[in-house]
Amino acid sequence: MREVRAASPADILALRRRLDEKTKPRGSLGRLEDLAVRVAAAGGRLDALDPVIVVVAGDHGVARQGVSAYPQEVTRQMLAAFAGGDAAVCVLARQAGADLVVVDAGVVEPVDDPSILDLRQGRGTTDFTAGPAMTRRQAEAALGAGLELADELAVDHGLVALGEMGIGNSTAAAAVAAALLECGPQMTCGRGTGLDDAGLARKVMVVEEGLRLHRPDPGDPVGVLAAVGGFELAVLAGLAIGAASHEVPVVIDGFISSTAALAAARLAPALPSRLVASHRSPEPGHTLVLGALGLEPVLDLGMRLGEGSGAALCLPLIRSSLAILEEMATFAGAGVTDAGR
Repeated sequence: MREVRAASPADILALRRRLDEKTKPRGSLGRLEDLAVRVAAAGGRLDALDPVIVVVAGDHGVARQGVSAYPQEVTRQMLAAFAGGDAAVCVLARQAGADLVVVDAGVVEPVDDPSILDLRQGRGTTDFTAGPAMTRRQAEAALGAGLELADELAVDHGLVALGEMGIGNSTAAAAVAAALLECGPQMTCGRGTGLDDAGLARKVMVVEEGLRLHRPDPGDPVGVLAAVGGFELAVLAGLAIGAASHEVPVVIDGFISSTAALAAARLAPALPSRLVASHRSPEPGHTLVLGALGLEPVLDLGMRLGEGSGAALCLPLIRSSLAILEEMATFAGAGVTDAGR
């Protein structure tokens, strides 16, 4: 797997010192300062930010087990809505001044639209309660597709944000997270698109069944993705690694894209220093995954839509944090007395 270099501790210290020289009490901008340091240390620059939100869609065979409140055909319908420019992430991307790239990583029925990037690995994954979600070769190909996409995007974009769509993908993410974190599915399974108590219990049972069948090795993240993951999870994992290898900061969205980032971090251990967690989802597994990545989310708005919506909302804050770092006057430059506090 491609190498990712960790953000430099010396750069982080220098950025902290730059902020301390600004015309404000030390640390008075709170976590906005932390955000500026994290993004700048990861390679972000205000004059070359040019963010892109990448929404990767895929279908999941496990959806037939009744683990979602919505039918599987909604994945395709939402892919068409993304292409039409009127879904939530489309609106938020426009407001944030970000490009939007929509990817089909393996929807059962593709949408015939030239604006959708074809990285299809199959017509949806297999039901992981009956067999592996995909072959190892498919998982590796999906990771490779994400890496290649990152190479293309890094030419014109200084920040990549991850989003996803796929009915059943919170179940796949819960299974991947449980396997990688070596915890019970009851700790990673949430209500997703709006399951009731019975639906949540069924979801936990389904994930338990899949993990019992495959017994994925937590030390083999590619094997975990192949056993119980999804095409979009693997593409997103490759995309995160690829962007970070170009020293392009990666903004992750909610539980699903964060789980993809966790799998990526197991392949490229320095990756977390190049990541920004945009928000915290109500999904219980999300807090566990963020903790494993060592990330503190910027926002906590109770959002559980996915699509990259939280990442899009985080982008104006990222711009503002970098503007403070790069444009705000220093005590010396403004002739303001520094009290040193």
